[in-house]
Amino acid sequence: MLINLSNHPSSNWEDKQIKEAEGAFGSVVDLAFPTVPPNANILFIIKLADEYFIKCVDLLNKSTDSNNAVHIMGEMTFSFALVNRLIKTNIVCVASTSERNVSESNNTKISKFGFVRFREYNL
Repeated sequence: MLINLSNHPSSNWEDKQIKEAEGAFGSVVDLAFPTVPPNANILFIIKLADEYFIKCVDLLNKSTDSNNAVHIMGEMTFSFALVNRLIKTNIVCVASTSERNVSESNNTKISKFGFVRFREYNL
């Protein structure tokens, strides 16, 4: 199982990303990324990371897939706190990498991001 903890539901992923996720991890389960207020202090971040650690562990405990991981993309301090907790309990965490393609039309730049691969977080 791949838990997709991001602001991008897997239903909106490119075919390439879905195929890679399912090939590596079996199923994909979306878990909406929490709102992290910009004025939140570190105690708030720690508490939120603890809550999401429990949510992730609960979901992974229900998995029947042979490979499991958490795909974490979002606010950096929360992501860092949660990735640390998960990795310390031997839960694999990955980020998606993308290639940015920029075009220009009528003096407006348009950026499109194309999925490349999943990359494992490492402490």
